[in-house]
Amino acid sequence: MSAPNSHDQNFKNLILDYPRQALEFFAPGEAVHIDESVRITPIRQEQLKNRLGDRFHELDVPLLVEWPDGRREALLFVLEEESDPARFSIHRLGHYCLDLAELCKTDRVVPVVVFLRGDARIRKRLELGSENHAFLSFRYLFCILNEMSAEQFRDSDNIVARLNLPNMAYVRQAAVDVFAWAFRGLLELEPDMEKRLKYMDFIDIYSRLNDNERELFAEQYPQEKQTMMTWSERVRSEGVQQGELAVLIRQLTRRFGPLDPVTDERLRKAKSVELEQWAENILDARTLEDVFSEK
Repeated sequence: MSAPNSHDQNFKNLILDYPRQALEFFAPGEAVHIDESVRITPIRQEQLKNRLGDRFHELDVPLLVEWPDGRREALLFVLEEESDPARFSIHRLGHYCLDLAELCKTDRVVPVVVFLRGDARIRKRLELGSENHAFLSFRYLFCILNEMSAEQFRDSDNIVARLNLPNMAYVRQAAVDVFAWAFRGLLELEPDMEKRLKYMDFIDIYSRLNDNERELFAEQYPQEKQTMMTWSERVRSEGVQQGELAVLIRQLTRRFGPLDPVTDERLRKAKSVELEQWAENILDARTLEDVFSEK
């Protein structure tokens, strides 16, 4: 498995890859009217650089939700993940939402915070004012993953819910089953192989199975284990092929100069056995055409 990224980046990728499912899972009350016709667009955060601190760019994912038929005004969702509740600042979130509202010229902003775990110190409401009046009231939607039941979502058709099963509440003895439920969800709900490989890592990172639990998984779920091994072998194979391709391109460029687009495309579409043959041909080749000749 690849080395884990930060929790922030893991969840940012998850939300950007599955924005509709993320809103349905993390903010179900507000997402009830978001159907397939709705357009969801991530807001480029580079435009906020001069206004906000770097930390906002790492954590927060603003999504603009628009109804093309005009039946509702656009909604701006601000999703933030917090793996450490003590790090969360309601003042910072409120400041960020106000800045986004001004930037996007809208008052329709829905702040959503995803906590990996709960904490009594998490502040859920902010009131600015005096003993006489409250002049600013701010609150947000929140989802505390480790207070949700993994059993309840084991068969969910929402891929964001299934991938987060290992972050939910379950007895440790069920860790292998939860891992399998999440992995089956990935198989059932994600047809794209690249995303399957990507989120196999996500499940593995948050499941934290020990060696004994991995052995139990192999015994109790042999079909799923075989699928994982096949995927892992593909990752290794693709890694080797990419290395072969990079070496061959460097060798060809050094011998014959910059490669034309047609040659570059041919190389990148080649199979591993072809790259190996061309790497051998280059030793005796006098021209670029000789490299690709069949001997």
